Amino acid sequence: MLSEEDKFRYTRHLMLDEVGEAGQEKLMQSSVLIIGAGGLGSPNAFYLTAAGIGRIGLVDFDKVDLSNLQRQILHNMGDLDNFKVDSALQKLQNINDKTKFDIYKEKISASNILDLIAPYDFIIDATDNFAAKFLINDACILGSKPLAHSGIYKFCGQAMTILPKESACFACAFEAPPPKELNPIFKAGLFGVIPGVLGCIQASEAIKYFLNTGDLLLNTLLSVDLKHMIFRKIDIKRNPNCRICGENGIKKLIDY
Repeated sequence: MLSEEDKFRYTRHLMLDEVGEAGQEKLMQSSVLIIGAGGLGSPNAFYLTAAGIGRIGLVDFDKVDLSNLQRQILHNMGDLDNFKVDSALQKLQNINDKTKFDIYKEKISASNILDLIAPYDFIIDATDNFAAKFLINDACILGSKPLAHSGIYKFCGQAMTILPKESACFACAFEAPPPKELNPIFKAGLFGVIPGVLGCIQASEAIKYFLNTGDLLLNTLLSVDLKHMIFRKIDIKRNPNCRICGENGIKKLIDY
């Protein structure tokens, strides 16, 4: 049951037929794990907290530095040299005192990721490298966890949502990560607002999943180009022979 305070806080949600009191109660009983508390993690964490998600986990082993502040809006000058998850927790608790937060100051790996995702209903990939993205996809397939993927580069980004064994996975779209020496992400600039746009899309996918409303980005890669303001949907078919989600797919995790 929603309290009177809840009803006032979530008034704009309750006015939507697609949400209402029953939908808001679902959100308040749901849990999300956000892996990465930087550019993509910031809008995810802000909006999922504001929406009333009952439990949010934040995974990040990094500390805040000055170059982060151009896009990682969870953090500010006073947070420099502090762990990002600590900085994030301070901000998020001031948005919603009803949400429970778990923080994990650790780097994801094949040995810990299944334990990290196990308690949560939905997983957000807010990482910044291919090795992590493939590992998260693999773990969600093996652990049967729905996942919102996103990646960003310069002025562009992409997003897709994955329901294990029901829709195409990340490896159906991209066979394997590129060699480390060819990874262009850290050698390129980044338009500050692109993670904000893509992170909001991921948060939207999580909320719609819990509400069972609208169209998720299943079997679809949403390509975003903010420089030319082009949004394009690319159909991705589930590959029955996919090395991860196919009939003879993954049995154990590896570190890429």
